[in-house]
Amino acid sequence: MDFNTLFNLNTFIELLLGISLSAAAGFRVFVPLLTLSVASVIGHLDLPTDFDWVETPQALIVFAIACLLEISGYYVPWLDHLLDIVSTPAAIIAGTIVTASLAPEMNPLVQWTLALIAGGGTAGLTKGLMNILRLGSTGVSGGLTNPVLSTTELIIAIVLSVLAIALPVVAGIIVIGVLIIAIQRIWKFFSSKSSSQPNETISP
Repeated sequence: MDFNTLFNLNTFIELLLGISLSAAAGFRVFVPLLTLSVASVIGHLDLPTDFDWVETPQALIVFAIACLLEISGYYVPWLDHLLDIVSTPAAIIAGTIVTASLAPEMNPLVQWTLALIAGGGTAGLTKGLMNILRLGSTGVSGGLTNPVLSTTELIIAIVLSVLAIALPVVAGIIVIGVLIIAIQRIWKFFSSKSSSQPNETISP
């Protein structure tokens, strides 16, 4: 295997790792950030110089506290919907940062554009899917099943984050499947909303 092939393979794996962690950010914003920090602190990942702050014990503590607060907040009735509003842009930002930190060295403009599209876009899609599912859960059960959904989100975020670090190719394949489902559900949600609006505006 020549150098160019090896470089391309490494680049592909790094992007899969970043996209997989970005997808996890759509389920819980701080779980993948905490995982990334732990992996870099113990030396499993070597982040670029611009992201050395992620490798510090201080960052690890901050991410751990933020992670616990986020997890706890999703078990408070109706606060989960408020968190969805706040965490949607936060997930996009987190996905962008994660992907940028794992992208190979390149022109900064290309690096951050790629990170925003691939990382931020992936996080936004998975977060959008969960927002729709939470609205449906609240509408059907009045919020009683939301803790079950919150637990499921947390488990997916943890499993996907750990899998991204250990087996990025496997995590990437799973994320592709999740993104396909997310696009279909989001498209269906907005299509049904747009088709129902004309009927609502027609006066009897």
